Amino acid sequence: MDEASFLARLRALPLHPGARDLRDDAATLGRFVVTSDTLVEGVHFLPSDPPGDIAWKLVATNLSDLAAKGARVAAITLNYPLSDDDWDDAFLRGLDAVTRAHAAPLLGGDTVTLPRGAPRILTVTAFGDDAAAPPRSGARAGDALWVTGTIGDAGAGLAAARDGALTDDAGTAYLLARYRRPTPRLAEGRALAPHVHAMMDVSDGLLIDAARMAAASGLAVTVAPDTVPRSAAAHARGISALDAATAGDDYELLFAAPAGWSPPVAATRVGAFASGAGLSLTLGGAPVALPAHLGYQHGA
Repeated sequence: MDEASFLARLRALPLHPGARDLRDDAATLGRFVVTSDTLVEGVHFLPSDPPGDIAWKLVATNLSDLAAKGARVAAITLNYPLSDDDWDDAFLRGLDAVTRAHAAPLLGGDTVTLPRGAPRILTVTAFGDDAAAPPRSGARAGDALWVTGTIGDAGAGLAAARDGALTDDAGTAYLLARYRRPTPRLAEGRALAPHVHAMMDVSDGLLIDAARMAAASGLAVTVAPDTVPRSAAAHARGISALDAATAGDDYELLFAAPAGWSPPVAATRVGAFASGAGLSLTLGGAPVALPAHLGYQHGA
C-alpha cells in the first residue's frame, strides 16, 4: 500500500476537526499547531551519517512544518531507541545544539530499547503557537508560486555522502550541511504566513510538493524548471534545474500568493496556479513533458 492509499484509508476513521482532513503537514489543537515526523535509518538518513547530524535533522524537519504555518516554536517531544553509549552520546550532543539554536525546549517523550541489528527509527513531535497557519489547500487561480532559498542542495549532499565523495572543498561541505543540518525557515514563515494563501515546506521535491498544493487547492499549477533557484555549489556539480526540483530534503518554503505581490523575504517565483487540475512544466514559455519521477513518495 502506498502513502496516498494509506492516507485515504485513514480519512475514513473519526478525525479531529483540527486534522484538516489529513491533507496538510500540521494539525491545529486549540491555540497550538502540532506536527510529527519520523526518520528511519536507510530511508531518511544513511547509517554512516553522524548521530549529532541526525539529531539536528530530526528536529529541524519538524520545525520546518511549523515554519510553513508561521508558528512560533513552543516545545518538542522525542521518541528514541537506546542503542550503544557512543551513538546515544553523540545524538544527545546534536539534540542539545539544535534545540538551543532554535529555542525548541524538550517537553517529554519515550525511550525504548533498539533490538540488535534493527534500523533506528526516531520520532519528534513539535508544538507551535501564535500561528497564522495558512493551509496547503488555500491557493487561488491566478496566484504565483514562490519558493525560498535554493533547491537541490540537499540532494547533491546526499549523493556525495552516499558515494563517499566527502572532499574538503567548501562546496561539498556546504551541500553536506544542507543535507545533514537543514535550516527550518522559521523567521521567513513568520513573515510570510499572514499574507500568503497557501504554504508548505519542500520535503519530497519541489515538483511533487507543488503538485500536492495544487491538488489540495483544486487547481492546476505550472512550474518553469529553468527558474528554480540553485546554489553556486549545485551549479558547480552540474545539478540541472529538473534534478534539483525532484531531489527533495530541501526544507525551503513553497507558497502561493497573489500575482503582483512582492514577498517580504528573499524568494523566487517558479510558477503559477490556474483553474483546472494537474502539474505542467514549461521551458522558455513552451510546454515540456513531465519527468517520470516528480519526487519522493513512501511506498511508491
